[in-house]
Amino acid sequence: MNPFYHQAKFLTSAAKVEQSPSDTGAEVAFAGRSNAGKSSAINALCQQKSLARTSKTPGRTQLLNFFSLDDEHRLVDLPGYGYAKVAEKIKLQWQAELAAYLEQRKSLRGVILLADVRHPLKEFDLQMLEWSGSIQLPVHILLTKADKLKRGAASKSLLQVKKALKEIKGIHTAQLFSALKRQGIDEAHAVLDRWLAESSMPEENTTTEEMS
Repeated sequence: MNPFYHQAKFLTSAAKVEQSPSDTGAEVAFAGRSNAGKSSAINALCQQKSLARTSKTPGRTQLLNFFSLDDEHRLVDLPGYGYAKVAEKIKLQWQAELAAYLEQRKSLRGVILLADVRHPLKEFDLQMLEWSGSIQLPVHILLTKADKLKRGAASKSLLQVKKALKEIKGIHTAQLFSALKRQGIDEAHAVLDRWLAESSMPEENTTTEEMS
């Protein structure tokens, strides 16, 4: 386990982008549908049980939640989308803030997109990939809850995702992940290490690679 991530601490929450911490250093954001296991993944990657709050009612994350790794590096838990039973007006507000964050945040180096391995690349996931591709923001997909499928079925899902990603413009990679079984943590850390060490955004496209 990389001790760099184990030292993660809650920094602040922001209802609007302008309430975010100083836009310096480097940060990586975690996005995904509200039932994709986003909080569990963040906790597993940081070897902490309650760094990111989990809930039996998906969709409770309604703020931009920032976690500091040190003075110059952060992880960001973005509002979940697509499942929460909230007013349409609130959902539209979340979308607007999410868009503003992704487009305006200069310290953002990449997005970790969480998708249930049993139901990958839903409408929100595809929108995130296309959106990120348009602004040259790299995305690494964690196909979560890989323990829910047999190995062959999980690998098949990953291959299907990789095939689909070839048709979407952008910088995309993907891997299998299970917070419960602690599967794929080292691979995800390698991506985070690379992004957080970068002083500028990557310029050239890469193809997906299996990291399971």
